[in-house]
Amino acid sequence: MKLSEVKNILNTVEAVNFKLADGTFVPVHFHVTEVGVVRKHFIDCGGTVRTENRANFQLWNADDFEHRLKPAKLLNIISLSEEVLGMEDLEIEVEYQSGTIGKYSLEFDGKDFLLVNMQTACLAKDACGIQPAKPKLNLIQLPTANSGTCTPGGGCC
Repeated sequence: MKLSEVKNILNTVEAVNFKLADGTFVPVHFHVTEVGVVRKHFIDCGGTVRTENRANFQLWNADDFEHRLKPAKLLNIISLSEEVLGMEDLEIEVEYQSGTIGKYSLEFDGKDFLLVNMQTACLAKDACGIQPAKPKLNLIQLPTANSGTCTPGGGCC
């Protein structure tokens, strides 16, 4: 989800809620302690230099149980970040600590923001010798004697 999408959603909702993949919610008294731009400049295992820029929200829980972040307040924080940091309309990643600091992508289900688990991946599979997964075929897609493409010794029977 891009920053512009979050801003559009914040203009329509009454509350800011974040739900984890297991269905539990970030406690309602969370704080957004950081909004920023994270730049990752790296080299993959195939030797390709890459750069990735993302908008970053950091969520934090405190013992401030009376705190409740309103959509307008989060919009103000985002606006200030755009102005001061020159933040562009980037994909968002969210940092939130449960057992350890987790990084999540962001989606919206019509009511709540969803913290979606991110996965690692090899960006240079061809350089690593990782074979692409073979496509799975339904038996209906295989040639048959009735289709006229199956011949003795052709390996289809």
